Amino acid sequence: MAGSDHRLSFERPIYELEARLEKLGAKAGQTPEIQGEIRRLRRELVETTKRIYGNLKPWETVEVARHPDRPMTTDYLELVFGEFVELHGDKCFGDDRAIRTGWSKLDALKVLVVGHQKGKTLKERNLCNYGYAHPEGYRKAMAKMRLAAKFHMPVVCLIDTGGAYPGIGAEERGQAQVIAESMFEMSRLPTPIVCVVIGEGGSGGALGIGVGDRVAMLEHAYYSVISPEGCAGILWKSHSFKERAAESLKMTSKDLVRLGVIDAVISEPLGGAHRDHHLMASRLKLFLRGTIRELIGKPIDQLLADRYEKFRRMGVFFEGGRLNGQDQQEASRQVPSHTVPHSISHRLQELSK
Repeated sequence: MAGSDHRLSFERPIYELEARLEKLGAKAGQTPEIQGEIRRLRRELVETTKRIYGNLKPWETVEVARHPDRPMTTDYLELVFGEFVELHGDKCFGDDRAIRTGWSKLDALKVLVVGHQKGKTLKERNLCNYGYAHPEGYRKAMAKMRLAAKFHMPVVCLIDTGGAYPGIGAEERGQAQVIAESMFEMSRLPTPIVCVVIGEGGSGGALGIGVGDRVAMLEHAYYSVISPEGCAGILWKSHSFKERAAESLKMTSKDLVRLGVIDAVISEPLGGAHRDHHLMASRLKLFLRGTIRELIGKPIDQLLADRYEKFRRMGVFFEGGRLNGQDQQEASRQVPSHTVPHSISHRLQELSK
């Protein structure tokens, strides 16, 4: 775990138990009674942490995903990958430090890594713009992905951003257009792509490097069309409704794997990834290694066809009185024959139950 003093309010029982353990452990000449109490507190700490993290509310999941001690792209580059060689610039405007790209090795597999970087110190955060990428960041990512496809190297995308930068300069340089182009390019890139949301997966900033053959999330990450604060500001005109917005957005890993938006959930260490970087990295590495080996065995034509169908299956809509999209047959069985829904809101209400 990194060394910041950031504490989440719902973790208070955990910190209290840890403080009691630390106090007992510091006592000199420990008696059998003290040792027995230490063992009891350790069991209680594990049980309390399991209970709290097994029942996180959506907004609490957002807080965990934003924890400053949570491992970032640069941490995984050290713990999961080897021999990282960074590639800079978009050959058009500049080098956006909010998105890192470069060649690396995953054991014996040569891959291209693309990932958001928020920064750890204040200086680095300002340099990385807190992970909010500009158009040149996505142009850089696209260019390096095309290079990876040329050399038949798989692409690994690590997503961790609150969104694409919405400033005037970014919009003038075509932020929306470049994200759309990036999604289009990734949908037809002739090489395996694996995307993992390691923290925040916010809006188009995440989607800009989020089209892949496999899309996974860490257990306590979130993936959403908008941040809870942004959603609350639009719908209820106040950020004070952020918890309600987080609940309505269905953006946790449990919700998204159930809805078919993501393919897998990578479990985090007890108490979240910020408590054990090495264990989290080993689990991520295990997932990436197995997934990439599965994908590189597919013919490129089949890979692209499966990728296209994967995203075409997402969502549900009605056209000409007929239900189309994901879980079409199952959904049609759930709707009584005498009921003919006339809007997508009917189906959204069913999915939200």
